[in-house]
Amino acid sequence: MIQRLHRSDLGNSLRTLMENDPAFRPVAYFSMEVGLKESIPTYSGGLGVLAGDILKSAADLGVPMAGVTLLYKKGYFVQEFNQEDWQKEKPVVWDPSKEMTLLPNTVSITIQGREIQIRAWVYECIGATGYPLPIYFLDTDFEPNHPDDRKLCWYLYGGDNRYRLCQEFILGVGGLRMLRALGYMNIDTFHLNEGHAGFLTLELMRELGYYDPDRIREQVVFTTHTPVPAGHDYFEFGMIDDVFPADAKATIHRMLPDRPGVSMTELGLRYSRYVNGVAKKHAEVSNDMFKMETVDWITNGIHPTTWISSGMRKLYNKHIPGWELDPGRLVQALTIPNEEVWAAHQASKMRLFARVLETNGVQLDPDVLTIGFARRAATYKRADLLLTDVARLKKIAGNKKVQFIFAGKSHPHDDGGKKLLQRIRKAAKELENDVVIVFIDNYNMEIASLLTQGVDLWLNTPVRPREASGTSGMKCAMNGIMNFSVLDGWWIEGWIEDVTGWSIGPEPTETSANAHYDENLDAVDLYEKLETKITTNGLT
Repeated sequence: MIQRLHRSDLGNSLRTLMENDPAFRPVAYFSMEVGLKESIPTYSGGLGVLAGDILKSAADLGVPMAGVTLLYKKGYFVQEFNQEDWQKEKPVVWDPSKEMTLLPNTVSITIQGREIQIRAWVYECIGATGYPLPIYFLDTDFEPNHPDDRKLCWYLYGGDNRYRLCQEFILGVGGLRMLRALGYMNIDTFHLNEGHAGFLTLELMRELGYYDPDRIREQVVFTTHTPVPAGHDYFEFGMIDDVFPADAKATIHRMLPDRPGVSMTELGLRYSRYVNGVAKKHAEVSNDMFKMETVDWITNGIHPTTWISSGMRKLYNKHIPGWELDPGRLVQALTIPNEEVWAAHQASKMRLFARVLETNGVQLDPDVLTIGFARRAATYKRADLLLTDVARLKKIAGNKKVQFIFAGKSHPHDDGGKKLLQRIRKAAKELENDVVIVFIDNYNMEIASLLTQGVDLWLNTPVRPREASGTSGMKCAMNGIMNFSVLDGWWIEGWIEDVTGWSIGPEPTETSANAHYDENLDAVDLYEKLETKITTNGLT
């Protein structure tokens, strides 16, 4: 007897085949860091968290893609502070085998005159409908690799420029070779999340067997994330010639002729069929910075179910059924009764305050306006703008009229960022009898969730136009929390004064319109609106 398959059985079988066969995954997403959850410490901040949110959202939507990144055995770092409130870094201790599966496949590359073996761990991200999306974490920390080469996958952004160059060669070249070893032969789009994986184009050219830039461009798309020069990796050819094997050296010189070195951003711009910034304003800034007219814009987003509190999720389920599979329905959130939103928010606020009490020993008052600021501690983000005029701050926020919660990590090599954190921590001690300021150590995704769900108002004060997008404020908005921010990045698109929040400083016009604006005036506007709008007629 021949057993007949029902149509539904055939459909399920085909779906299973497509979900598990690499031949049915034509998109590969490469990112130097990926933030999926705090127990996988392979991220430092917004770039990695965004990458994780994109991959989770792709799994929810059933997008046939795979992710590629590096496995950092010692993570970014554990943040500590000494008696002078100076940031110190310790390695993260974690066990990849508890989070993902080690695959038997290995590939090899040659850098610094040595052959290096690369293996991969896989984490399967399961979407809302059960669709699996594999994310491959590349690893060199095993025998028979040279001890120095084993360390190349230890730290995220922890080494010197040569260390970074080797890591980016592993990601781009080794990552593509690993995908091929795993059976991904039909990829038609490689998405570079920032320029770190740009050497992927070298491996595509090697696979092609002849020099044809147009064929490479057909396969690559590129997202640029930062208008800050430090965010664009650059390697002089002297270093590249010392690190790369002969064939890769010859190709990269041909790909970027008449250049003293390799800008990874330029590599992405030149060898991609499509380039986007991460907000409308960021695209304008990028086109001006790169002297182009072709940088498009796709404003960043977030993965809702990762960042929405349990209370708000229940409200959305009750009032907007089906929103998880169609987030566009969240426009109906305006119909949810205010008292229900406030009750859910108060529950989130108490969870945050419980964490503050546990970690800092500070009992915050749930009836006091609580403002949060949590960012990567870079000087241009100006976490200390609030401290510009301490006397004015005391007048506005003193006597427990407002309380503040800060968090953030500085790059290990960024003394400017460390000084910024030191200033905030010292101010918290000096002002403890006048203004309540709490700093939560070791900022991570868990703390970010508590903050973006539990504060009453989100503060963001970057020097414009350096905030490419900024998704923390979006997380707050999804939790019913208003923003108080410089008009830059996504906030230009989300801002309605006195409705979605408040602006700081002037409205943006063309890219260079604010070139002569005195950025110190932002502090004046911050204090003015905090005093006359927010604490008087706004949230208190």
